[in-house]
Amino acid sequence: MADVKKIATRDSYGEALVELGKERDDFIVMDADLAEATKTGAFKKVFPQRFYDCGIAEGNMISIAAGIAATGKKVFASSFAMFAAGRAFEQIRNSVAYPHLNVVIGATHAGISVGEDGATHQCCEDIAIMRSIPGMTIINPADHIEAKMAVKAAINHDGPVYLRLGRLAVPVVFDEDYSFEIGKGVELKEGTDVTIIATGLMVAEALEAYEILKAEGISARVINIATIKPLDTEIVLKAAKETGAIVTAEEHNVIGGLGSAVSEYLSENYPTTVVKLGVNDTFGMSGPANELLDKFGLRAKDIAEKAKQAIAKKA
Repeated sequence: MADVKKIATRDSYGEALVELGKERDDFIVMDADLAEATKTGAFKKVFPQRFYDCGIAEGNMISIAAGIAATGKKVFASSFAMFAAGRAFEQIRNSVAYPHLNVVIGATHAGISVGEDGATHQCCEDIAIMRSIPGMTIINPADHIEAKMAVKAAINHDGPVYLRLGRLAVPVVFDEDYSFEIGKGVELKEGTDVTIIATGLMVAEALEAYEILKAEGISARVINIATIKPLDTEIVLKAAKETGAIVTAEEHNVIGGLGSAVSEYLSENYPTTVVKLGVNDTFGMSGPANELLDKFGLRAKDIAEKAKQAIAKKA
């Protein structure tokens, strides 16, 4: 995909916030001293009176966001995923989710692809943390187009949203006419032997895996799941019934993320072979993002191998 346009979803986030700011004035944007990195600085430049930098105090930022949201305004509160989901967990749970307030947590720099910032900043546990909070909606967009649509959908959503975004520039896989809806998965490729359910930057890898498998005579279905909670159980169940084998692909710990959500649902409703691909319950390390994706087995060839394993297990 060297010739495919690549954009980091954190850049999409900043762009979408500015576009929204020109359309409506019923929301504010907050950051925890990382506006340049999270790209909320783009909004600050155009709408300085609607932007608040709370300093390196993520818990305090979320508490302020909750207070403002309680007055009726919508709030985007941003930081790195490790600090947003980790350091501010208590405030998200008690001050935002418990009263079901309209706060969108723009969590950038998620996953191994944070790269050289290393294990302390490579948050691969955030989806698991946020999934445990009642009423929390989790969106992990695949590319620039979906990320911008997700931002605009999130502001109209009733209740808290965890919006997971990345630092690494990733392939743009969708066209401008793509339709995004919270809670709905999308079938990108048809197939009968195995289904690959991917989220975030793994969607582009899943599409490459499809081509690898096709060349080997294997018919793979590819599904994009951007909304991990609530999970689109209808599309998951349909895939399980029609292909009998599932591979989940995510840039997150294999514990508690997309793979867990799919497995939990199918184990109770339609027991199916599920093979999970993700970070294998380990911490990351410092290094170039693309080299880390290779090292941690988060590539198309790795998905293809998992697909073969899933097919073998269902036989």
